[in-house]
Amino acid sequence: MGIEVNLEGKIALVTGASSGLGNRFARVLSKAGATVVLAARRMERLKELRAEIEAEGGEAHAVLLDVTDHDSIESAVAHAETEAGPIDILVNNSGVANTQRLVDVTPADYQFVMRTNAEGAFFVAQAVAKRMIARAKGNEKNGEPEKAARIINIASVAGLRVLPQIGVYCMSKAAVVHMTRSMAVEWGRFGINVNAICPGYIRTEINEAQFDSDAGRKLVEMLPRRRVGDPSDLDGMLLILSADESRFINGSIITADDGQSAF
Repeated sequence: MGIEVNLEGKIALVTGASSGLGNRFARVLSKAGATVVLAARRMERLKELRAEIEAEGGEAHAVLLDVTDHDSIESAVAHAETEAGPIDILVNNSGVANTQRLVDVTPADYQFVMRTNAEGAFFVAQAVAKRMIARAKGNEKNGEPEKAARIINIASVAGLRVLPQIGVYCMSKAAVVHMTRSMAVEWGRFGINVNAICPGYIRTEINEAQFDSDAGRKLVEMLPRRRVGDPSDLDGMLLILSADESRFINGSIITADDGQSAF
């Protein structure tokens, strides 16, 4: 028996959608039938993506979001639900990184990474979860069936093992891993499944120059199959975790790294 992921009628909020993995996640969810709300700081990029999705027959909305600003988070989530409807799926993807030795990290460097990757991710999830919980309580009170809700945090294999020169990034993504487990335990009874995807090295517009450099090629040669991933390599995992059929997957930390963390 085959399973086809159908997200028609679902509203999905994707943060960090202006480029990289977020851009891909939004397209994949749209192709599966979801209405997508694109969120990031670069509104012009979001408008371009929205137009491309709509040209392919999908429905998309764009909202301005700075995950380091709590007021911006609250405003973006409220705007998303006003424009599209109650959020069923959150892909909590916004993230940044610095490449430097720990002895060179300044307070500003540390705050830049931690405020976006850990604090920002937490408060985006919290803002969305508050609304999901309120709806779940309302449904229970009115005797209506529980509606599936999904939060997918984008962590990293760097949150599971230390990688050189990105120590603060590793720390921030380790926080996302434990954040995911905590949320799953506390929010599961409201029909909210919270899971994390931990990608390995994935080629995007942000890092392709690095992978094409001498140092980057040496790094690739050290990987189990001497290759980096493509954003499309995460499509299947994203769809599984977004689907109603994933109801028994909660609090899972799932690596998608082509074996990188196995050695």
